[in-house]
Order: sequence, then C-alpha cells, then structure tokens
Amino acid sequence: MSLGDVRALAEAIRAEVGKAVVGQGETIEHLLIALMARGHVLLEGPPGTAKTFLAQCFAATLGLDFGRIQFTPDLMPGDILGSNLFNFQTSQFTLTRGAIFCDLLLADEINRTPPKTQAALLEAMQERRVTLDGERHALPEAFMVVATQNPIESQGVYPLPEAQLDRFLFKQLVDYPSIEEERRIVERFGANRGAPTPAEMGVAAVASPAVLATAAAAVRTVTLAESVADYIVRLVRATRESA
Repeated sequence: MSLGDVRALAEAIRAEVGKAVVGQGETIEHLLIALMARGHVLLEGPPGTAKTFLAQCFAATLGLDFGRIQFTPDLMPGDILGSNLFNFQTSQFTLTRGAIFCDLLLADEINRTPPKTQAALLEAMQERRVTLDGERHALPEAFMVVATQNPIESQGVYPLPEAQLDRFLFKQLVDYPSIEEERRIVERFGANRGAPTPAEMGVAAVASPAVLATAAAAVRTVTLAESVADYIVRLVRATRESA
C-alpha cells in the first residue's frame, strides 16, 4: 500500500463517519492519526457533543471488534480485565475475558471510576497485555482506547493524574458545534426517537484489521527529516524550561 492509498483510506473513513456525525473534523483527524500511530485518544467535552457516538461510528468504519465500558464508581479491575473462574464441571479454572479484549475499546467517562480501576486500564494501554494470576495475555495488535470524560462535573469523579494522562497520544477537547452544524443536527435527528446507531445512519466498514495493518506499515516508511527531528527536540526541551 502506498501513501496515496493511505490518504484515500482516510478520506473514505471520514466520509463514512460524516454520514452520522455532523462536524468534528479535527477530532476525526486526531483519531485517524492515533490509529496509524498505535496511540490512544482522550476525548473531553460537555454532554451531548457526540463523543460516544463518534467512537462507535469510527469503529464501525474500520471493521474492528468494538467494546465499550461504562465507568462507574463501583467498577473493579476484574470487570475490565476478566478473571479466572472455577469450573465445577471440569474442576479447573477457566479464563473469562473482560471487555478489554477487543480491537477498539470505548472507555466511557473514565474519570468516574476509582484510581485502582483506572490504573488497570492504563497499564494495559501501555503494555498491550493483561496479566491474570501471573499469566500474561496479549491484546490484539490493533488495540486502541478511545476514552471520554466530562469536564463540567466535580462530584463523584476521580481526575486522571498528569502521569497517567501520558498514556494518551492526544487529549482532544470536543466543543459544542457551530450554529450551522447544530441546525444540521436538528434537521437530521430531530424527528428520530431514541439514540441512533451507526447502522441506522448507513455507516459501513471501509477497512479491516489487515488493511489497517498494511496502512500503518506504509506510514512507518515515511522518513523523518533531520531538520524536523531537531525542531521536535528543541520544542520539547523548551516546554521543560519555560513556565
């Protein structure tokens, strides 16, 4: 696959997501970059800005195995990772995999769960594997987390520490749509009942895990110019020296 093919694939994904989601072009762009770079994305924005629906549509266009976890204060690490349960019929322990064993995981309202559960997810994001009872289990090659959080709530939330935010390649601020976009949203969804689904909006898969792996390999062939590398290093070092 050439870089031109990768660009065409990205445009096809944008077009499919655009069938259901109005606007949010910058957010879709960052999701595509994270997908190719094997990174994770944190979406922060007020309720009603289609963060969850966008992640669902994005996964639908990629043809990936999609999982969702609604984070709550009583969620435990085992609810995410899974556990070994004793099978009385076979007198053996059987692995019950948690929701994290998927290609694209939506971690909805990640700041509503205690730090212990947050840490279990963030460790899996970093290592791309899960350890249960001393045994390691690899996550899919294309594993990606899209997490959401609501910035206007202050009660019953557990903000992610700065060190844990480092697990995300991007923290994307999702704002309210413009007045033109909001009018299009009302025209498109105003007569509907209930929450829409990607399938109802005609969103179809335009990729597959194999295609995405080929596209990511093509992206890795891009040469990093020495001048660009020097600029990156100077920019990063400047953030350490200036308030």
